[in-house]
Amino acid sequence: GRSRVSLFSTEEVMWGGHMCRGFSPTAASPGCSFQELDLSKEAFFFNDTPKEEEWFKAVTESLHPGAKYAKVKLVRLVGILLLLYVRTELAMNISEVEAETVGTGIMGRMGNKGGVAIRFQFHNSTVCVVNAHLAAHPEEYERRNQEVRDICARMQFHPLEPGCPLLAIKEHDVVLWLGDLNYRLEEQDMERVKKLIQTQDFQALHQHDQLKIQREAKLVFEGFQEGEISFQPTYKYNPGSDDWDDSAECRVPAWCDRILWSGKTVSLLSYQSHMALKNSDHKPVSAIFDVGVKVVDKKSYCKAFEGIVRSLDKMENASIPSVTLSKREFLFKDVKYLQLQVESFTISNGPVPCQFEFISKPNEDAYCKPWLIAKPSKGFLMPDSEVVIALELCVNKSTATALNSGEEKLEDILVLHLDRGKDYFLSVSGNYLPSCFGCPIQTLCYMKEPIREMLPEAIRELTLMPLLTDDAFWEEKPLDVPKELWMMVDLLCRSACHQEGLFQQPGLRPEFEQIRDWLDTGTLDVLGPVASNHSVAEALLLFLESLPEPVVCYKSYRSSLECANSYEMSSQVRQALREGQD
Repeated sequence: GRSRVSLFSTEEVMWGGHMCRGFSPTAASPGCSFQELDLSKEAFFFNDTPKEEEWFKAVTESLHPGAKYAKVKLVRLVGILLLLYVRTELAMNISEVEAETVGTGIMGRMGNKGGVAIRFQFHNSTVCVVNAHLAAHPEEYERRNQEVRDICARMQFHPLEPGCPLLAIKEHDVVLWLGDLNYRLEEQDMERVKKLIQTQDFQALHQHDQLKIQREAKLVFEGFQEGEISFQPTYKYNPGSDDWDDSAECRVPAWCDRILWSGKTVSLLSYQSHMALKNSDHKPVSAIFDVGVKVVDKKSYCKAFEGIVRSLDKMENASIPSVTLSKREFLFKDVKYLQLQVESFTISNGPVPCQFEFISKPNEDAYCKPWLIAKPSKGFLMPDSEVVIALELCVNKSTATALNSGEEKLEDILVLHLDRGKDYFLSVSGNYLPSCFGCPIQTLCYMKEPIREMLPEAIRELTLMPLLTDDAFWEEKPLDVPKELWMMVDLLCRSACHQEGLFQQPGLRPEFEQIRDWLDTGTLDVLGPVASNHSVAEALLLFLESLPEPVVCYKSYRSSLECANSYEMSSQVRQALREGQD
């Protein structure tokens, strides 16, 4: 079967009912998305805004009067809102509706930037609609690419049936992605841009579009399509008019507002902007899609199902499940803090369908150690089929301390169980490279050398040392501040005091890994050249987060909080902390 989907994306505007009624009543599922709906402190910190209900009511009342619609779902993250409807006569075919949000703003987590999504099953096809608001400014196209990747990686939907794996965005039959993606034009002169717009030479202007350039380089939105852009840039206008921005910033026009899709059964019918809405500095865009959906013939389904059951019964009586593993021993070499390593193997099934699952060993709660995970950890194999299992190993703040001290090792035995079959045992081992991340502050103060140059026995002895220890316990007087902490803070003080958005904008993963390796192996007193102060700031936050005991130890939390409003009492607590450390 085929259904028509209409989407509308805009920054907050004063809604005019004629825009929504412009969608044909034949639209099976109209949708509307907003960015910057409400950026007040209440919306930011408490996720509370009266505008959500106001806009829901306004949009609902503005739907085309020629059809009746029911709400599928509404989801909002601060000012990013997505609202989907379906024609009432089709509502019974909608199931498994879920909504998720991902913040990519301040510190890579806050909701001033990010994405919201609604996924559902229509008949037997899965659909996911994503509304995103990405980082601003022309030079931040790599950050926008990263935010798209973050949304795809972190946005996962929980299936209704327990035990089923989480669903990612790209695992749906149809994905519709819209919003203020904020991609700009590459280094274009304002006057030249306006001249191309005036002559409606949008094709020539589009050649300089950042999103087009990044997609052609396969750096973002791989597998997605976008319709031909036959309308003028949607940003930036003087609010209340169709005049280009004449403020002091004088932004170069750009197609910030976009709608893309992926899916083999999707056809674009319309892609346009709406110049009639003038209250925002953006012009909204809309698209209408014709989407093919899979509809099950119930009679054929029942006949096929009954035949399969009879066949399975016959096969079950004939034999028991048996599989072949391509590999049973796995070695992870030189594992580093927060650096993912993956080893894979293939399960090849025989002539009997089988269900497999990794099970926990006796007296253990989980099937594997906390630094390891198998994907998928369970599944079903048809006869003579196979599946690739990925063993992902990542050491984080919860496991690093014990691995640094040697109390835990990268060693585990996984038990792969076949339903009605036998168990298979997999050996996992590896070596962890000690890191300052996850070490107690007191331990680092006694480390005069990089941690990688120290003997495992010395690291263990220092890590397991009691929190309050007489200096005589160790031969040398400890440092007042861990050298790793000092180097990061010193670099930020020297080069980032006036850095805009410090501790609010996340760094880049490759730069964090480089900083971690410098701290763990370097012999210099200062860090090497770093491309981004934001990466150093994020490394500092990750370092503090990884401490097993915070800078202000747990037992001093209450007294510190109680004295927070008194300078004299705070001084007494600070002195008590010093005396305790001395």
